[in-house]
Amino acid sequence: MSPLKLPEVLADKNQDLSSLILAISNACIGVANQVKNSALEGNLGVTGIINVQGETQQTLDLKANDLFVKICSANPKLAAIVSEEVEEPLWLKEPEKDDFILYIDPLDGSSNLNVDLSVGSIFSITRVGSSDARCVLRSGKHQLAAGYAIYGSSTMFVVSTGRDVQGYTLCVSSGDFILTHPFMTIPKSTSEFAINTSRARFWKSPIRRYVSECTAGEAGPRGQDFNMRWTASMVADVHRILVRGGVFLYPKDTNNQSTGGKIRLLYEANPMAFIVKAAAGRASTGDEDILSISPKSLHQRTSVILGSADEVNLIESYH
Repeated sequence: MSPLKLPEVLADKNQDLSSLILAISNACIGVANQVKNSALEGNLGVTGIINVQGETQQTLDLKANDLFVKICSANPKLAAIVSEEVEEPLWLKEPEKDDFILYIDPLDGSSNLNVDLSVGSIFSITRVGSSDARCVLRSGKHQLAAGYAIYGSSTMFVVSTGRDVQGYTLCVSSGDFILTHPFMTIPKSTSEFAINTSRARFWKSPIRRYVSECTAGEAGPRGQDFNMRWTASMVADVHRILVRGGVFLYPKDTNNQSTGGKIRLLYEANPMAFIVKAAAGRASTGDEDILSISPKSLHQRTSVILGSADEVNLIESYH
């Protein structure tokens, strides 16, 4: 039997949704080529522009955003695009019943570009609201599909429509995404955690307790050794968890609590929580399920703890 390609797998799903997911996958192929050729084409480095997040945009942040808009806006059922790189939603049409809203982080981890580490793209899809068609502040439970692309040693496209998680690898010779990681599942337990330890002085007591118990190793209260991994690219860290287990933490701390945390809710935390849940993991702020949060603003931030269910449950208990 020949390997399954992304269009073949989506063929029996909602045709409008499938069409949009395929457009997103094509945009990801374009971004992969931009990343691959960035040094050769002089696209490394910053633009000097400060985005709505208060962060200096990389040249490829803008190019990736423009590519997603160009390719995806051709879809007749797409009403709006909400992007990390743009302050307000981009409305493509007057929204109608069953139209879609697309949320994107066009190039996650772009600060890693100059040192040739893995970066990625994240996306989430919802329908327009029934009561207010122009409201894009939808909780994660309204997602129809979510996924990401990772641009590393190979380019992968990982997608879920809520029932399971499927991973596709880009075949360079054919230009097709081929199913290579079917039914990705996160083990309940793990011996790996990912957290930015340079922020340890800001952590609150539940996080300090969890990390100290992990680093105490076999002689500590957990009775086992743990490895710490941190890539500074959420896509790369979550992808590792989907492949071999683990837990990712970017908690609200005393330094970022005024903004609610670090990770953006609509186009980073929600899609990753959706994927992790579909892969038998859990995603929490420490106090509540990420998918249950009712967003109050477009670029709202949140605390994120996600991955192997046993570890997320334990960290929640410490809160």
